[in-house]
Amino acid sequence: MLETERAVLVGVETRLSHGIATADSLAELGALAKSAGVAVTGQVQQKMKAADPRTFIGRGKAGYVRDMAHQHGATLAIFDDALSPVQARNLEEELQMRVIDRSQLILDIFAQRARSLEGKLQVEIAQLSYLQPRLTRQWAHLSRQAGGGGAAGGRIGIRGPGETQLEVDRRRLRERLTRLRTRLHQVERTRSIQRQRRLEVPWPTVALVGYTNSGKSTLMNALTEARVEAADRPFSTLDPTIRRLKLPGKAEAMLADTVGFIHRLPHMLVEAFKATLEEVRVADLLLHVVDASSPLADERIEVVDRVLEEIGAGGKPRLMVFNKADLIEHAPHAAHAFNAVEISALKREGLERLLATIARTFSGLRQEIAVTLSVTRGDLIAMVRRDGEILTEEYADGVVSMRALVSAAVAGRLRKAALSPA
Repeated sequence: MLETERAVLVGVETRLSHGIATADSLAELGALAKSAGVAVTGQVQQKMKAADPRTFIGRGKAGYVRDMAHQHGATLAIFDDALSPVQARNLEEELQMRVIDRSQLILDIFAQRARSLEGKLQVEIAQLSYLQPRLTRQWAHLSRQAGGGGAAGGRIGIRGPGETQLEVDRRRLRERLTRLRTRLHQVERTRSIQRQRRLEVPWPTVALVGYTNSGKSTLMNALTEARVEAADRPFSTLDPTIRRLKLPGKAEAMLADTVGFIHRLPHMLVEAFKATLEEVRVADLLLHVVDASSPLADERIEVVDRVLEEIGAGGKPRLMVFNKADLIEHAPHAAHAFNAVEISALKREGLERLLATIARTFSGLRQEIAVTLSVTRGDLIAMVRRDGEILTEEYADGVVSMRALVSAAVAGRLRKAALSPA
């Protein structure tokens, strides 16, 4: 998108609307548009029993939007809801300007922010998946010229140049998607190998999750000096970052920062980023970072919970981290729960309490294991002493029998090296 592009925003509230209110959702859409380099010149909000199947907002309201846009010099209309290919085509004819929906805007932002090869592949796959059912819009003018008169009904001559070109484009798009998915699979295999090697290290994994712009990257920098980009805008971080996290008592963990979630996150993006979000699924603990200063904190928590369920991480142990507490007078009600911590990542307040809570959580997740090891495996014995708690330890005939409380990762290492079943 051009940085000077001007747009009007359109939101519809129906009886089926739920979650974040339409006005708040439109405000968020405006922030997304600004983040994409678009100047918002006005917005329209409408209540309807149900969306119009042809133009989504009806011809009367479409005329109002067209007049407003022309008055303010806008050349783009951004709809807060998902538009069908037919609705988008009809709206472009009615409004006499380009029309996109929320999903397309988010895809555009992701395309701007992707830096790694994996991120670029994921975004292009999502964009082409979005475009696939909408290709008819590009060639509608040629399709209407085809046929040479007479009724359709499969008669000779009905297959004109527009339809032929459309089929060619569809085939090329499918071929491009196949190549991209093959390349992404190769990149994912490399990441999977790296992840597997990391899992062999006897440190638990912590993943930062949360609504976009909740302060995850700022917290990552505060805890690990990772120096990842932390900007006050949606989706400043797309590519996962993993760093070592030092915990109280000389314990250590791996901390992963992942892409933020958002209200109405396009499904094709979730599908394309599933490999990246694998860091969330394999984590031992999730830190759900919440912008405590936002009046929509509760609604955003629900959005994140739904996405976690969608990617198969809904049952993961979770610690609520209420960030930006320096911007509010009273702590959010949920911050008083035993599994919640109030912090300010920017001012580095409450971080010691957060680290202590993480360490305490991991100590509660330890499992008891009884193994017999060769005394030559001093590396594993030292690992248990460093990262776990030895309950009993007996040496005899070149072997050591021990019972210990250790993390799942350490337990796995011990079982592989055990001389007798654990």
